[in-house]
Formats: sequence, structure tokens, C-alpha cells
Amino acid sequence: MKLKFCGAARTVTGSSHLLTLDDGYKILFDCGLYQGREDGYEDFNRQWHFEPSEIDCLILSHAHIDHIGRVPALVKDGFDGNIICTSATRDLAAIMLLDSAFIQEKDVQYVNKRRVKEGKTPLEPLYTAIDAKKCLDNFVGIAYNRWFQINEQISVLFKDGGHILGSSNVTLRIKTKGSQEKIIGFTGDIGRPDRPILKDPTPMPPCDYLICESTYGGEEHNDRPNDEHELLKIIEETCVKNKGKLLIPAFSVGRTQELVYMMDKLESSGKLPKIPVFVDSPLAVNATEIFILHPECYDDDLLEYMDTDPNPFGFGNLNYVRKAEDSKKLNDLAGPAIIISASGMMSAGRIKHHLFNHIENASNTILVVGFCSPGTLGERIRNRPPTVRIFGVEKSLKAQVRILDSFSAHGDEREMLDFLRTQHAGKLQKIFLVHGEITRQEKFKDALLEEGFKNVMIPSLGEEIDLT
Repeated sequence: MKLKFCGAARTVTGSSHLLTLDDGYKILFDCGLYQGREDGYEDFNRQWHFEPSEIDCLILSHAHIDHIGRVPALVKDGFDGNIICTSATRDLAAIMLLDSAFIQEKDVQYVNKRRVKEGKTPLEPLYTAIDAKKCLDNFVGIAYNRWFQINEQISVLFKDGGHILGSSNVTLRIKTKGSQEKIIGFTGDIGRPDRPILKDPTPMPPCDYLICESTYGGEEHNDRPNDEHELLKIIEETCVKNKGKLLIPAFSVGRTQELVYMMDKLESSGKLPKIPVFVDSPLAVNATEIFILHPECYDDDLLEYMDTDPNPFGFGNLNYVRKAEDSKKLNDLAGPAIIISASGMMSAGRIKHHLFNHIENASNTILVVGFCSPGTLGERIRNRPPTVRIFGVEKSLKAQVRILDSFSAHGDEREMLDFLRTQHAGKLQKIFLVHGEITRQEKFKDALLEEGFKNVMIPSLGEEIDLT
């Protein structure tokens, strides 16, 4: 068996890992879009480290675009196997990929205007909405905690990843010669215990080889019990005291629903100030509807809360915004307000327009509630420079910038180590660290070695390891 690292190798996005069995059967874990501007990744999304038509099966850990965003391109370029994931991931992927296709087409239109003026050949989008719709025919949704037989040799098990709705860790059980078995594990993105809405991450069976994320190696998040209190303090400071607007860049899936649920609870307890709250993202609106359809993913706290409030994603002053013209009206809105808008890394979507219009007002606050990849607008704003460039215009950063990393859907170093306790049975031969910046990975590797794990590797992009 061979394992090749085709994305998210020494970087955070573009998850993709290829397992080739001794008989030539090829399984791809994730097929994510690279998001960022790191050197050496300029053409990543248009290139493959394998031949798409030779992949027999694609397994998806969850529906974030950096894990599924190139699936339509994979099918367009020749892949025609099953795409196996949880049922909730299948439903989320449908809206995520159509939204991504829309962005691909719009981005190419913008770039081509400049290329035509410069006498260059226009580019084609990475994929279109037609491609995104076509790939959905290949999806197979399965339940958690049930071994699913891919073929006579291979079975797959999904356990709840606790990261976003439908997220999973992946375990492959592979029959080898002589009736022996090899267990290959992929953590996907490791979620956090005791987060709102979702169940805690469920440990994996002991593995022989493990592909493991490392996003927050060397880091510890703020304690969760402060989340609602800190959010309320920032709302009161910005919207009540300063009469300003609170801009919250948030991923449409997961983070937005968490924020809405927290505000719903604050409103139910009479603590939320009477100010308008806008969720300005068609994708977030659609995703919230899918959240409502999958109570099997909810934790006990949310199910208990729904006994008294059947709709945890809606309250009196909450407004869901679909139409672009209604989004534009928010820029002229008088008085305080809370605007939750995508994307979380601030590199695309409606949030860029809100930042453009409100970033130079010192009464306003930008609340960063999660990780932002290097090279993104979000990362620059997190670092609080005096100016940032938005839509080609240099804007003064006068708004307050507040950071609540405790909202992160990724486990920190301690939480990742706790999740990996089940791998201490002596069976594990190697751990491969992916989905992290190299400095974080090196710190996490040291922590793993200190915990008694052995043979921890940090593969590079395109590197192939012989597991036999």
C-alpha cells in the first residue's frame, strides 16, 4: 500500500490524500479547494497529483470547501466512482458546491476583463454550476457508526467528528493477503468537546496508520464557558455604548449557526439588546435549513433547549438576507446592528462589501471568530495593520478588531491529544500530520512524541510513502 499527500501538506487548506492498495485500487480521502496565497500554491486548484479517471472511490470527511471544493472538477476531469460521506455531508455538499461554482464563474469573469485588456487568453472557470450538479449524482450518504462495505476487500466506518454538521473521522478496514487486516484512519478535522449544537467528537478505533490534522498544534483555545459572556460584552460595547455595527465574518456552515443559537439563548433569557441582527448570506440561510433537517447530529443540550424553543435558529430581531439588493441596503442602515456574513476568512462574499463600507468607522467592531489562512484578508485584519486593501482600495482600519478563537471548530493541541488517546494501544505504526502550517505541525509532533507516540511524520506536498 502507498499513501500520497496531494493537498493540505504543510498548509491548512486543499485537503486530499491518496491511498493506493496493493492490487491498484485507489481511494481518495477528501478533494478540497486550496484557499490562500502561499508561494508554490498558485496553480494548485488546476493541477492533480494523480489521474482523476484512475480514482476508484472518493471518501469525504465533511462539507467544508477546503475538503470538498474540487469534487466537481474531479468528476469533470474523469472521475466516475462513488463519493461516500455521511447523509448530512451529502446535503450540505449540494449547496456548498453550487455556491462554490457560482464563485468560480464570477471570479473568472472578473479576471478575464483584465486579461482581455492585456491581450491575454481568457481563462475557463475551474468548474461551473452544471459541473457541480453533475457530481451530485455520484454521492452516497451513509449513517454514523455502521461499517459500510465498499467492496469485498474494503469497509469504511464514519464516526462523528464534532466539527461541523455531518463531519466525521474515517476508518478503513482493508483485508490483505492471508486474511489479515490493515486499519487506515483519517481524523478529518477534529472538533471540540462541549461545543454548542453538535455532539462531541467520537474516538476512532485503533489504527495501523493515521492521517491526522494539526491546525492548532502548540495552541490552546480560550475556555468555552466564556463564549456567550464575551459575545454579549462585545455586543453591548459596540452596539449599545458606541452605537456602532458589529461585523462578524463567519463561515456559512457551522460558525453562523453557532452564533445564531447563542444569540437565540441570550434573547430567550432577556439579555440580548433590542437591536437588529442580520445573517447576510444565501448559503448560510440554506445551510440553516439543512441543520434543521438533521437532529441526529445535535447534542443533548440543544435537544433539551428545543423542548422550550422549537426553533433555536430564529428569534424576533433576527433577519435572514438572501437578495443582493437587501444586502446592499445594510450599508446605508442607520443605527447599531449585528451583521453576520460570509466568508469567515474575509477573502470573498458579502462580508468584503460590509468591511469596505464600515472598516473606517471607529464605533464599529470586527469580530474574528476563527482561523484565517495565511495570505487572506482575514489574517491581515487579525494582525491589526493601520490599513488594508479591499477591492483594490487602501482602507484605514479604524474599527475595533476583537478575536474570539474559542469559537473555533478545530480542537486545540490538548483536545487533539485527548482525541488520540484511543490510538495508544500499541497498534499504531505511523502518524502523518496534515492540515496545518509547518510551525504548528512541528510543535504538535513534539507534543505527540512527548505523549509516547512514535514515528510521527510531516509529509510534503506530492510525497508518497510506502506503507508496506
